[in-house]
Amino acid sequence: MERKDAAFKGAWYPADGQACEREIVRFLNERTGTLTGDYVGGIVPHAGWVFSGSIACRVIASLAGTGSGGAHGKVDLVLLFGHHMHPLDAPLVMGRGAWETPFGDLVVHQGVAGALAKAVGATTLGPDAFPDENTIELQLPFVKYFFPDAAIVPMGVPPSAHAERIGILAVEAALKSGLSLRVIGSTDMTHYGPNYGFSPAGKGQAALDWVKNTNDSRAIKAMVEMDVDTILAQGLEHHNLCCPGAVVAAVDAARAMGASRGVALDYTTSHETSPGSSFVGYSGILFERVPSVR
Repeated sequence: MERKDAAFKGAWYPADGQACEREIVRFLNERTGTLTGDYVGGIVPHAGWVFSGSIACRVIASLAGTGSGGAHGKVDLVLLFGHHMHPLDAPLVMGRGAWETPFGDLVVHQGVAGALAKAVGATTLGPDAFPDENTIELQLPFVKYFFPDAAIVPMGVPPSAHAERIGILAVEAALKSGLSLRVIGSTDMTHYGPNYGFSPAGKGQAALDWVKNTNDSRAIKAMVEMDVDTILAQGLEHHNLCCPGAVVAAVDAARAMGASRGVALDYTTSHETSPGSSFVGYSGILFERVPSVR
């Protein structure tokens, strides 16, 4: 089977399984820990694990802890939406093969990948041609650890009107194949400071407060409310979501799976780990199915 080698192991996250597992065990006990609920999808950050791995780990662990996927809570497929893309870019799908992780390879579900690519007119790429993207790869050790038997469909989603359709059609393709699934969208938040050419609130504590309490806060509100129009506008107009297309696809996929609300798990910035004039925000969101009250 063709395999995509991990490009970021040993730099952005540990290169071997034992070291990854030690980090995962530590992450699970940090800050808010994991959440319990009927979660079908989530939003994760994608910086190096030292900065945002804890949030991504705990979102994915929370998804694995829910129990309505198959006879024993088994999850067959994880859809992964990510990539840094422009509105006019075509969506990308890794259509075959496997992707290396320190815990073993994750195999692409070729049937769902092919059906989805055909439905949305996506460019289908093999493992060698699919881009080395931290938005996807940084999640894969967590996916393999918490969903050891699941297949994956990795996809790049542009921030355009296509994103909503992609999320819905991805779920339809999986359900037609009789698969239980979870969906993950990957994005970081405001990239602030001279390193990123974005400093509308000046410098120092005032800038950090603005990013946390204004710019990132309104994007988090849109994600929790599952408001796809506002999510897309926030990312494109306020630069507080670097992959808004992936977020929109994940929200609509979760909604197609019955989710009706988002829950904010955690938030931090790189400034907390490495203080400086340039920093990035990171959030974790879970999408929950809530039984109707009669």
